[in-house]
Amino acid sequence: MKFSLKMKRFARDEDGAVTVDWVVLTAAIVGLAVIAFNSIETSTSNLATGIAADITAVGADE
Repeated sequence: MKFSLKMKRFARDEDGAVTVDWVVLTAAIVGLAVIAFNSIETSTSNLATGIAADITAVGADE
């Protein structure tokens, strides 16, 4: 079989297209999860710092 015929057949083959779609979709979901986790982590850290300051302030009053 000629090389050019193999290349034409390869170019028309769409078997891997679904795999590429799933990889892109999975990467988008992972990216959104990382963004969400970063936002939650920052808010939680700020909340924990505030709670620790309040507890320290209550302990100092006694």
